[in-house]
Amino acid sequence: MSHQKQTFKIAAIPGDGIGVDVTDAAKRVLDTLAKVNGTFAFEYTTFDWSSKAYLDRGWYMPPDWQDQLKKHDAIYFGAVGWPDVPDHISLWSMILPIRNCMNQYVNVRPTKILKGTTAPVAQLQKKPADLDWIIIRENSEGEYAGQGGTTHGHSDHAIATEVAIFTRVGIERIMRFAFETAKSRPRKKLTMVTKSNAQRHGMVLWDKVFYEVAKEYDGVVDYDKMLVDAMTVRMVNRPESMDTIVATNRKYSPSIPCH
Repeated sequence: MSHQKQTFKIAAIPGDGIGVDVTDAAKRVLDTLAKVNGTFAFEYTTFDWSSKAYLDRGWYMPPDWQDQLKKHDAIYFGAVGWPDVPDHISLWSMILPIRNCMNQYVNVRPTKILKGTTAPVAQLQKKPADLDWIIIRENSEGEYAGQGGTTHGHSDHAIATEVAIFTRVGIERIMRFAFETAKSRPRKKLTMVTKSNAQRHGMVLWDKVFYEVAKEYDGVVDYDKMLVDAMTVRMVNRPESMDTIVATNRKYSPSIPCH
């Protein structure tokens, strides 16, 4: 019995620099995988939303960028940024609006030592099995939420403010995702990263919601809490002591207009 091959529509945004190289290579890998499997295929639409194009025409994405991307099943993004364009322009003109307006609130980053490679922690005689993490970062709120402004910006009395954003809804959904991820992994262990000792409002709420959600996983997931300062040391000295990690975001803005 023959089955109809499923085709996934991919919006490819190579962007700048190594993003172009990585995207091209990954497409070859994906197409090879599809060919070997035989039950699915990929159809790519490439968007030239690069810094070079920005310098030529004055914009990264057209006004209808959302409508164009929503026609696809997934977005494959390379990288954005170029020496001739300030970082706050390239980031806030493309990748951040995409994350915000399309509600991409989870950033999942697997981290491990691949066979045949040497990691910096090798000097501590760590084995590949000692480093196998899933880092889950909140992708829609946090310290760099883009809330704030500048007053008297062109004078000696300039005042600039940045306000971190922490909502119960945003925290709860990322914590629940993190606990479910930890639950699905063999070790069933979750480490929460915080800075509530210094950030006494937003991150205190972050901690509070974490422990509220944790009650639902008592006896199922082993969890602990680390201040970010100590976490960096633990990551290097005792990577084998962690498995799934959840932390806040530092470069995403809920204030970006979507239209």
